[in-house]
Amino acid sequence: MARKFLYFVAVLIVLVIAALLALRIWSAELTRFAFVPRGVFEAQAPMRAGAYDNPAMWVSRPDTANDPAQYRPEGASAGPKGKAWVFFIHPTSYLARDHWNGPIADKDSRYRTSLFVRGMASAFNGEAAVFVPYYRQAAFGSFLVNQPETLKARAVAYGDVREAFRAFVAAVPADAPIVLAGHSQGALHLMHLLQDDVKGTPLASRIVAAYMIGWPVSPAHDLPQTGLPACTAQEQTGCALSWMSFADPPDATLMLATYRAEPGLDGKPKGTEPVLCTNPLNGGAAAAAPGTANLGTMVPSVDLTMGKITKLGIPARCDAKTGLLMIGDPPDLGPYVLPGNNYHVYDVPLFWSNVRADVARRSAAWLAHQKTAK
Repeated sequence: MARKFLYFVAVLIVLVIAALLALRIWSAELTRFAFVPRGVFEAQAPMRAGAYDNPAMWVSRPDTANDPAQYRPEGASAGPKGKAWVFFIHPTSYLARDHWNGPIADKDSRYRTSLFVRGMASAFNGEAAVFVPYYRQAAFGSFLVNQPETLKARAVAYGDVREAFRAFVAAVPADAPIVLAGHSQGALHLMHLLQDDVKGTPLASRIVAAYMIGWPVSPAHDLPQTGLPACTAQEQTGCALSWMSFADPPDATLMLATYRAEPGLDGKPKGTEPVLCTNPLNGGAAAAAPGTANLGTMVPSVDLTMGKITKLGIPARCDAKTGLLMIGDPPDLGPYVLPGNNYHVYDVPLFWSNVRADVARRSAAWLAHQKTAK
């Protein structure tokens, strides 16, 4: 009996080793198998004009009951309200394989959207108002392949976001400063919004900053098309910020390969140059900052429904070779760290207090500049 048990344990060990080896060798293939939509792409009509006049089309806006964007984690001070109006595009929350675009009414994705808005958009709620639209987001799996369906799904999602942005602009006072922000898929759509609806228009002068977080931005092929320079000073306005957080040792092979396989906003192929990296601990003023510069991390509860501002001393450094934002040894923020020590889900919570302070500082600088100009 003892010998049979040992044989059984030996077989289990072999199976575990084989599984780990398979994950190491075929992790990308297995990820695609698990998430890429199986069905055909379903053509969808553009969102009708005026659709975003309906409050139900918004995750957050000033009249939203129990607004997740207005969440204030334990330990965060209220502080004075700024004057900027914020348009935030939430990240991908549709993980199913049933559709290439997530239905707005999908309960699971709406729940995850609320959690993401609570953890990320809340860092921007020190300003006048935060608007976050629902949209027919491209499914998570669509970003793992380069297929015709991928671009079609993104086009549907972007069409919704663009319609929501126009409704937002119509609702904002004509002379009010505007902060634009998005995470992951939201940052991708934000880049296109800047290119299509902001660059070269009167609206451009009202942009306090654009936070394109959690999406690789090419300094050569994407950033110039947005019409904004990279932020390199804490009180600079009319500039763009972007970062993607990784702990040591990082592995961004799949993400960077997918990014480089697509042309930039200028239609030209991207090279192997580093992606845009803004250090959120100093507003882009320097490539590296010690943990003492971190004003507070929002440590989420296991279910992501709540958070507490804690000074964990997490540093940040823009890697010169890749452009990844390195945060040192892996901090324990929860179970949602992606393979390769990718802290994608925690891009904002890692630096929640610094992001909040950054927005307030740039908003105040924009207003001061306007007074001087007059």
